[in-house]
Amino acid sequence: MFQKGITLDAINQMCQNTLVEHLGIEIIELGEDYIIAKMPVDHRTHQPMGLLHGGASVVLAETIGSIAASLTLNQKLQHCVGLEVNANHVKSVKSGCVFGKTKAIHLGKRTQIWEISITNDQDELVCISRLTMAIIDKKN
Repeated sequence: MFQKGITLDAINQMCQNTLVEHLGIEIIELGEDYIIAKMPVDHRTHQPMGLLHGGASVVLAETIGSIAASLTLNQKLQHCVGLEVNANHVKSVKSGCVFGKTKAIHLGKRTQIWEISITNDQDELVCISRLTMAIIDKKN
């Protein structure tokens, strides 16, 4: 499903000097039809009460969903942009790491929908998110 030859190192290098790097997000696994990333729960991702900020979870979700969507395209002909993202926060986290896993729900010609599950160090669901991507033809 994903482009052949793409590596974790290449993906993580692409994220340097971005919000992704600033929050400490690292892509740790690239499967045949999924991506897993890790994000620390620390001062960069806390809200004022010392809990994981819901916005940080959304950044993690949109990051891995967007990367996954782009890896399904011929990037010489098309690119993708986020159209809509939602998230349900179901458990708080104070420290450690959270892990996001994305899998495709729909891979259409003009839109893609990705589901992202975010879990804590104990593999408990923290957040469930859905990302809709628009597929756009590049202009020559």
